[in-house]
Amino acid sequence: MPISLKYPSRLVLNATRARQARLGRPVLWVLLFSTALAALALFGAWSASAPKLAASEPSAQSQAQSARHFDTGNAAVQQTAPAPN
Repeated sequence: MPISLKYPSRLVLNATRARQARLGRPVLWVLLFSTALAALALFGAWSASAPKLAASEPSAQSQAQSARHFDTGNAAVQQTAPAPN
């Protein structure tokens, strides 16, 4: 690697090499902790809104009342003449 002329004890890195992060256990811990925190936040939001979600479900009685609007009754039976043999 080239050495800087201004600072002889420092190595000069290109932009791509300088931007690369280190991998290892600290990165893994951050990833696991942030995923667990996001899951906990999602569960908390779901449990806080659970009563509202349960109250919005229609009951069996209201479903039966709304289904009556679509009841067309029995279909008319059409009789056909017997086929000649």
